[in-house]
This record gives sequence, C-alpha cells and structure tokens, in this order.
Amino acid sequence: MMFKKSSAMEKFSEFLQKKALKIEKRFRFVISALVMGSLMLLSTFFLFDKALIFLAVFLVFGYLFTYFSILEGVEGIEWFTLFLMPIILTVSFYFFYFLFPVRWLTRLPFMFLFGISFYAVLLCSNIFNVGVEKSLQLYRAAFSINFFYQAVVFFLFNNALFSFKLNFIINALAVFIIAVLLAFQLIWSVKLDLVIDKKTIAYAFLIGLLLSELALIGSFVPLKSTILALFLASSYYSLSGLIYSHLDQRLFKETVREFVSVWLIVLGLTILSIRW
Repeated sequence: MMFKKSSAMEKFSEFLQKKALKIEKRFRFVISALVMGSLMLLSTFFLFDKALIFLAVFLVFGYLFTYFSILEGVEGIEWFTLFLMPIILTVSFYFFYFLFPVRWLTRLPFMFLFGISFYAVLLCSNIFNVGVEKSLQLYRAAFSINFFYQAVVFFLFNNALFSFKLNFIINALAVFIIAVLLAFQLIWSVKLDLVIDKKTIAYAFLIGLLLSELALIGSFVPLKSTILALFLASSYYSLSGLIYSHLDQRLFKETVREFVSVWLIVLGLTILSIRW
C-alpha cells in the first residue's frame, strides 16, 4: 500500500515537473507570488474566526507553489528547509494584517509588500537549492536576505501573538516553537547539508529556549506588544547571528560588537518604554 502511494506521488511529481519546466523559473516565481498574494487578499475579506481555514489553505498552497517555483533538485532535509520560510512568512503576514484597520488604504500596500517578500524568499530558497559556492556573492546576498526576513517574520509573529493577551505559558511555548524553526533553517543554511547533524538541532533548541525565557519574563513586564516583539526580534537577530558566525568561522571582534551593540540599544529602548 505504501509502495503504491509512493509511486503515485512520484508520477504526480514527474507530471508536474514536465508541465512546469516549460515555464521559465523567474515566471514561476512571479506566478507563485501572485497566487499567494491573491489568497492573502481574499483572506482579508473574512473575519478572524475563519483563521483555521485560511491557515490550512496557506500551508497547502504555500508548499505547493514553493515546489512549483523551485521544482528541480529538492533532496533530503530540503523538503523541509526550503519550504519553511515561504510558509512561515505567509502565516505571519496573515496574523499581522488583523492588527491594522480593515480598509483599502492599508490593504493594497500590505498586499504589495507581501508579494515582494514572498518573491524574495522564493529566490533565497532557490539559491540554497542550487547550492552555489559559499564564496559567491549570490549566496551571501541570499543568506543576508533570508536572515533579514527571519527577523521580520519573528517580529510580525510575536507582535500578533502578544496582542492576543494569552497566558504567559502559551506565549513562551509559541515563541519557542517559532524560534526553533527559524533558527534550524538559518543554521542549516550555513552549510546547506542534505543531512542534519546533532549540532544544528542543539543550537536551534538553545536559541528557542533562551528566547522563550525572554518571552516568559516579558509577559510580566508592562510593555506594549510592539515593543516586546521588537525586543525579541532583536534578541533573535543578535543571538542567532553570533551562533551562525561561530559556525561559519567568522566570529571576529567586529562581528561580536555589531550584534551585541544592536541588542543593547534595543534593550535600552525597551527599558525606557516600560510603563511604570
């Protein structure tokens, strides 16, 4: 039975590749961004009580259109790591939109920003999939853009999360899960191995644990959700930046100073923003 299912999936994959490969890859990226942007636009006309339905839609279509865009040469752990950012980006934008007043003045710029962002992370996933040499500028640009969008996604997700005023345990658990997923993908992108080693998992869990503890403490501090989300995003940026620099053997004094300085500045602004 399992063999038949596997064979059916392989046939479907081959059929999809034959049809999609006739379309130039950049056009596939544009098509995917337009389709996902249209779905995002459609979701804004429904109340948040339909969130579970649209989450399922975004998960399925996000995975399918990421595969449609990349298509060739996906192997091993890439079936997870290459698809993670497009899906998480979509979900975080969806949640974040409901913090805005529902009107066309905010809807159209938001859709445009989402479409550009989805296209950008597809490009990064494609470059990681191609496996260009790490010395090439193309890889460095993709890594930087991917890292930037990870920080953006983490901010959007946490801002929406804390606006719900949930239990502090739920806050900490949700932050832990999203941080582990993002850190796992980031650390993987340092070497682009098809097989994950224990070090990658350990570092991802370390980042998730530290950030969940910060979220737990932040849940008891009288801060606006936006400020707390910004502090956690800067903490993720600094901590994961130090770790990936260490793994990439680029942990110089200037690098440490840069990441620590960013975190200290945001920490200072966060303390000043506490509503005593």
